Amino acid sequence: QVQLVESGGGLVQAGGSLRLSCAASGLRVSSYVMGWFRQAPGKERDFVATISGSGGTTYYADSVKGRFTISRDNAKNTVYLQMNSLRPEDTAVYYCAAGRFYTVVRDTYGYWGQGTQVTVSS
Repeated sequence: QVQLVESGGGLVQAGGSLRLSCAASGLRVSSYVMGWFRQAPGKERDFVATISGSGGTTYYADSVKGRFTISRDNAKNTVYLQMNSLRPEDTAVYYCAAGRFYTVVRDTYGYWGQGTQVTVSS
């Protein structure tokens, strides 16, 4: 069975950095499109970043472009989200997802992790 487990969230001051990890089992991250989404209280779950199965193509939401980096380590079967220059508006629960299509559309991703909280203080 498929399981995605996020870790690495926490409390950080504005301008700081965090690295989120998504450990996958039941699927190979090299064979799936992997994505990161985030959801703040009372808001929809929004796209953050995605990486193709080959690992050669990435795409980011405008709000995080230049600050966040998505990557994968096939040997560890893990996907990462490096977050730099964090802002209070980045505060949200961050979710890892896996799907079959390279897209920013939330509903096209079939597998989801439980989420990890990221809080950025001012």
